[in-house]
Order: sequence, then C-alpha cells, then structure tokens
Amino acid sequence: MEKISKEQRSNIMRAIRSTNTKAEVRLAKALWNLGYRYRKNNRTVFGTPDLTFKKLKIAIFVDSEFFHGKDWETQKDRVKTNTEFWQKKIERNIQRDIEVNNYLESRNWKVLRFWSEQIEKNLEDCAATIQSEIISRQNQERQS
Repeated sequence: MEKISKEQRSNIMRAIRSTNTKAEVRLAKALWNLGYRYRKNNRTVFGTPDLTFKKLKIAIFVDSEFFHGKDWETQKDRVKTNTEFWQKKIERNIQRDIEVNNYLESRNWKVLRFWSEQIEKNLEDCAATIQSEIISRQNQERQS
C-alpha cells in the first residue's frame, strides 16, 4: 500500500459523500422508473433514511460497506492508519444502525437495508424487494 500524506488522505475522505451516493441515486432512479414516489433523506423519520414511503411506513437505507462495517469482525484489521479512531467510529455506526432499526420496527416500520455493492451488482433484485414490500403494505392498508 502506498503512503500518502495526511493532507491527501484528508482530501480523499472529504470527497466521500454521505447523501446522494451513486448507489442511492441508482436505486432511487430505478424506483422512480417503476412509478414510485418517495422522499429522500427525510429528517422527520428517525434515523433519516435514504428513501422513505412515509404513508406505508417503509424506510430504506443504502449502507456503504466500509462506514457501516460489512463483515466487520473479519475486516476491522484491514484498517492500518488511525486504527483506534476508525474502529470506534465504525462500531458506533453499526450500533446506531441497530438502534434505528429497533426504533422504527417497534413503530411498525419496515426497514430495508442494502449494501452499496448489492445495488451495484443486483439493482433489479433490490428494486423488486422494495416493490414487493410496497405492494404488501398497500394490500394491508386496503384490508384495514
């Protein structure tokens, strides 16, 4: 691994987006093309999901593998610089994701989480999962 300066590393990290990532945009466009309308980064919903269908109580999160700790137990040793900071930060992110899921689910929300690479590799499957949940919730609503 090549060494880069703190300034270069800082510039790289600063460029990483927290909203409207490529994966989020791809998923949102796929849902839009299927005719679904949603809210993006809705702050009125706990945890600020990336996409929400508030009436149907569906919250969708697109998580990056690094920042949300995919396979964290096997991957955490890959962090070679500022290890203590990154391990603490990512472990807190993992814990926050669990807290958000529990909070929303306790209020009858359906929480759907996708890894960025899932969307990259299987966009249609991810959109179909969401579509299936939308249809299911709409049917439940009609029966009520």
